[in-house]
Amino acid sequence: MAAAAVAAAALSCGSQDTGYEVRTDRILAELNDPASDYVLVVSHRGDWRNYPENSIPAIESVIRMGADMMELDVKMTRDSVLVLCHDYTIDRTTNGKGRVSDMTYDSLMTFRLKRAHGVVTDTLRMPTLREALLCCKDRILVNVDHAYPYYDMIVRLTEELGVTDQVLMKGKSSVDEVGADMARHERNLLYMPIIDICKPSGQALFAEYQEKGVVPMAYEVCWDTPCKEAEECMAVIRETGSKIWVNTLWPSLCGGPGNDDDAAFAASDPGDVYGKYLDMGVSVIQTDRPEMLLDYLRSAGRHD
Repeated sequence: MAAAAVAAAALSCGSQDTGYEVRTDRILAELNDPASDYVLVVSHRGDWRNYPENSIPAIESVIRMGADMMELDVKMTRDSVLVLCHDYTIDRTTNGKGRVSDMTYDSLMTFRLKRAHGVVTDTLRMPTLREALLCCKDRILVNVDHAYPYYDMIVRLTEELGVTDQVLMKGKSSVDEVGADMARHERNLLYMPIIDICKPSGQALFAEYQEKGVVPMAYEVCWDTPCKEAEECMAVIRETGSKIWVNTLWPSLCGGPGNDDDAAFAASDPGDVYGKYLDMGVSVIQTDRPEMLLDYLRSAGRHD
């Protein structure tokens, strides 16, 4: 499975230079080194506390912070344009209403993005995936989420932009299904399986990877309550040489209450929460509080 793609900017994005190119090369090297103790920070929908989620300014902000990867969500318009939107409708994130799939791109551009607290921006519109990838190119890795149905289209786009080795996609498909999809392309995005380890389906998928001897770059491990399966799964992942990705976005993804970003924010020391994941051998954390997590990891010598 080949490396993944990212993107660079347009519109209000910063310029690319050789310094940024070196940075993404280093991030990829850390991502592919199972022996590294560097912890990668993935920013969920960008800096959505200060800018509209999945917007170009939200991406620019986490690049300035020093995050390693930007997670963004993709939907397709009626005229087959891929845009950044988490929901199926634009009701929550813009001053418009309706399903993205029912709108043309031009009609979508008549609406403005909202900030997290519901205030409509003056000029910001929903960016296309092309614009977002151009913004991220050589500056930060990209996790394209909610996008597996568009895999072929996205690979064509990343190949055109020269960013295929900087973009990651995740999913719950079987090893054979993923292999068949990737066999259609000479180069592919990075791919990571999602393992809901407390569920029979997640346990079966993890067992399939082990039985077939497939060693992905990383596994995303999700568990909603403490369970021995999570501990056993992570031990096997470490032994076989893959990275462990954990989401601290909300308790249902990372072991229940007291284990997420909000718990870390409320604690006198964020390390009381995040330190538990370092002890588990986690080396990729997706967060809704990237600045706080980066500060903690730097103080712990794990994001230098």
